[in-house]
Amino acid sequence: MLMSKRSSRSIVVDALARVEGEGGLTVRLKGSRVAEVMLRIYEPPRLFEAFLRGRDFREVPDITARICGICPVAYQMSSVSAMEAVCGVPVVGQHRALRRLLYCGEWIESHALHVYMLHAPDFLGYASAIDMAADHPQVVQDALELKKIGNDLVSVLGGREIHPINTRVGGFYRVPTRRELEPLTSRLERALELSLATVRFVSRLEFPDFEQGYEFVSLHDPDEYPLTSGRVVSSNGLDIPVEEFEDHFVEEHVPHSTALHSVRRGHGAYLVGPLARYNLNFDLLPPVAREAATEAGLEPVCRNPFRSIVVRAVELVFACHEALRLIRDYDPPGEAALSVEPRAGVGHGASEAPRGLLYHRYVIDDAGLVQEARIVPPTAQNQKVMENDLWHFVPLNLELPKEDLTWRCEQAIRNYDPCISCATHFLRLELLRE
Repeated sequence: MLMSKRSSRSIVVDALARVEGEGGLTVRLKGSRVAEVMLRIYEPPRLFEAFLRGRDFREVPDITARICGICPVAYQMSSVSAMEAVCGVPVVGQHRALRRLLYCGEWIESHALHVYMLHAPDFLGYASAIDMAADHPQVVQDALELKKIGNDLVSVLGGREIHPINTRVGGFYRVPTRRELEPLTSRLERALELSLATVRFVSRLEFPDFEQGYEFVSLHDPDEYPLTSGRVVSSNGLDIPVEEFEDHFVEEHVPHSTALHSVRRGHGAYLVGPLARYNLNFDLLPPVAREAATEAGLEPVCRNPFRSIVVRAVELVFACHEALRLIRDYDPPGEAALSVEPRAGVGHGASEAPRGLLYHRYVIDDAGLVQEARIVPPTAQNQKVMENDLWHFVPLNLELPKEDLTWRCEQAIRNYDPCISCATHFLRLELLRE
């Protein structure tokens, strides 16, 4: 691609309100070549791992749920799984089914929020969902209805919509009756209709022709689409139990980010999230979700990150269908929770947050006090992949006007629904030409 030489210049985005947290992006060019890409996360460290030390192991699920207001269930599920592993009390049967059901509620509300409110405006040319609502009121109404159904499912099972409080080590503080869950059936049937309409809606969007050779990483269970458990697998042949995660993945500090970058040892960057889950577990989707994907033009393998909005919509179909199945098969357990006594050791847990694989490790002593905590969130794991995407994407679009190139770079970042923290602030983009 030919490009005239120019003196250095900057493109600055002062307010990107459709990601969670504070970060910046600098792209440095030399002629037509990208010389440097830095996704700069400068939000202060939140120190959750440090202040978990010394806390009782039973407190951890409620504390870690405060890490994120969008996916608190994910943090609870990964933490309780790790604690139950170290104490030797796995949760199975209807307790496990209820946790999948609770997770479905989080997927529904989170995916609906991202697809409609955060990502669709990019494709339709709007600065925000509010601007989009003026021309597409029904689209926004459908989004709000879907999100409300997901929130209500979380509320019934978790005790409240945000930062639920009903999950505990060994099960729940209280389990619902069938009578309490049955009213959700008709609403989830409506949600399933809306999710299928969502797939049709996003399939009509225009996508850049951009594919990358990612190494996909996600949980995998031979019997079900991954949510709360499974082995860690990759598209390059990795297949390990969760407790071996740190033998194969390492976090690295980079000067321009307060969040650590993750790489697979000996392999480099890897991708977690909807695209990874879909590519590694397509055959485990229910027929209604696979058919929706096919009708939307998706193959069983998708390597275009811009089409992740379609994959998220397909996962919406899965989550609604799975929630209906779990409610119809529900048989209340005799006890709300199993008895769990602490024992000294190390426990590992992982689950599939809406944005991807979420890994926890805890060391506790024989009194049940946390001696060490390690949390590896999905956005941190995807940072290097996001930068790699821009290394390859920007050169293809250098002839775009300044505003359009800026928009495209923002859109490329939002493909990953990055959760830099629990708040929405801004991302600053600087494009420097030399």
